[in-house]
Amino acid sequence: MPNHLTSERFRSAVPPAMGGYAALARKYPDLIDFSIGDPDLRTDEGIIRAAFADALSGYTHYTDPKGMPELRGAIARAYTEDFSVPVSPQEVYVATSASHAMFLTLEAILNDGDEVILIAPYFPSYAQQVRLARGVPVECDTSFEEGFQVGAAQLERCAGERTRAIIVNTPCNPTGACLSRESLEQIADFARRRDLIVLADDIYTIFSYGEPFLPIASLEGMRERTVTLNSFSKNYLMTGWRIGAVIAPEEIVDAVSSINEGIVYSAPSISQRAALYALEHRSELCPPIAEEYRRRLSHAAARINAIPRLRVLTPPGGTFYLFVDVRETGCSSAQACERILREAHVLTIPGSAFGRCGEGFLRLACTMGNDRMDEAFDRIAAMPLFQP
Repeated sequence: MPNHLTSERFRSAVPPAMGGYAALARKYPDLIDFSIGDPDLRTDEGIIRAAFADALSGYTHYTDPKGMPELRGAIARAYTEDFSVPVSPQEVYVATSASHAMFLTLEAILNDGDEVILIAPYFPSYAQQVRLARGVPVECDTSFEEGFQVGAAQLERCAGERTRAIIVNTPCNPTGACLSRESLEQIADFARRRDLIVLADDIYTIFSYGEPFLPIASLEGMRERTVTLNSFSKNYLMTGWRIGAVIAPEEIVDAVSSINEGIVYSAPSISQRAALYALEHRSELCPPIAEEYRRRLSHAAARINAIPRLRVLTPPGGTFYLFVDVRETGCSSAQACERILREAHVLTIPGSAFGRCGEGFLRLACTMGNDRMDEAFDRIAAMPLFQP
């Protein structure tokens, strides 16, 4: 197929993180898959039944382009109640997932050539979306040895005259690290001094295991310069419903809505109704989910740290991901990933997919039960690469 049919911008984009691994993985019928960050637990039955009943009642049409007023109001109230950050419904936009929300926001705030700082390791879609919005992604490296924290000096080294925004993701995909209050304060001070917009990808808020989640928007002087991206995918096990939100100054909400009217117009009505039910019952739904994945992550971390030449941060900070250090093997991320796949039939993602400082690591999504994970770690531990 000739490649002149697609744009140069698209052809120059970095391929998806999985690359050829997904096709290779199909060769192994006994594969254990740590690659996909899709929780294995099913959406709560109460959410499903409520959405089904609403669909039968007629909620099957377009909604207000910015989202159903009752859902926007519920999101504003929940954010205000949970994090003591006052939000009005006019500052809320309902999107078709947080990823959709991120792209719309980047389109709304970036001029051609504007730079966006990505705290690395980072979710690969960030860089792709910045480029598609005609911006320039700039990596700000962190390290395992410092717990993947970031400080003012690191950020200043990445800043330039065209720096427009910084993306903050805590708890973090892929590392599982939670940014400390000190790190968040330094990011906030950096943003205020340079008059930057902070894009807070706050989608793992219930999965903060050491300290309660602290939104950067709650820090002094940050509410008016922060765009908070929320998702129902992880906190409520609703990945397939594709529903998220933007919480931002009204000017940005209006711009995001205007852009999206020419794309999908409004988020799915049935998913919005499901999200409304989820929010109304969050105090009973969310704690068991967070506790289940905390137990799994702690179990997996202990198993990994017992295997020679592998290590992870302990105790795990948040999310349901582990970023496994394989540097002692002498293998690159891609080599370690391929060897584990071929020899143990276990699929991971090379850390290099998450930025240059991810080289030497593998990301594992612990979205399966402990028994299944134990089988995977037993296979890995038996590999010659990991013998004492």
